[in-house]
Parts: sequence; structure tokens; C-alpha cells
Amino acid sequence: MKQSTKYKSYDEVCLKGVEQVIDIFTGKWSFLIIEQLHLDKMCFSQIHKSLNISTKSLTDTLRHLEENDINKREAIPTNVPITVEYSLTPKGLAFDGVLIAMKKWGNDYL
Repeated sequence: MKQSTKYKSYDEVCLKGVEQVIDIFTGKWSFLIIEQLHLDKMCFSQIHKSLNISTKSLTDTLRHLEENDINKREAIPTNVPITVEYSLTPKGLAFDGVLIAMKKWGNDYL
């Protein structure tokens, strides 16, 4: 009986961690945007064109990731319109191993 309690407790902790990750990386665009930003800093328009994503979806996703310290936004003083670059934070870069594992799993099983 003690083992089942132990495993239930472990499962609860594991599931809580997974739920928190899902809350941060919610929606299909989060993973694709992070993948793009792993290449280098990118301007809003570059991400927009490379993913063929709506402006609203891109804006919402970038804001959500920024609120969770996954990416950072840097406004560069230029002529109108202002140039905005996005890059990954150390926390966002640390997600690289997860993306690689997801790609491997997809290649192996899909």
C-alpha cells in the first residue's frame, strides 16, 4: 500500500510539472516560434513570413512567451515603423533538448 501512495505522489508532482509546461507552451505556434528563434534573433516580419502566421496569433504568442521569460523583445530605434527583434532567453534556450526529443520522436513514429 505504501508504494501506491508513493507513486501517486510522484505522479501528482510529475503531472503538475507537465501542466505548467503545457501552460507556457500552449498552442501550436509556440513550438514553431521557438524553433525559429533558435536559429538567431529575428524581426517580427521575419517570423511572420517564415511561419505564414496571422499577425494576431504571432503577437499573442510572442507576448505569452515573453511573459513566461522564454523570449525577449528588443525595440531598435529606426525609422517608422520601428524594428522589433525577438530572441530566446536562457530559459528559452534551455528548451532546446525538449524540441530535439520531440523532433526525434516525430521522425521515429510519425
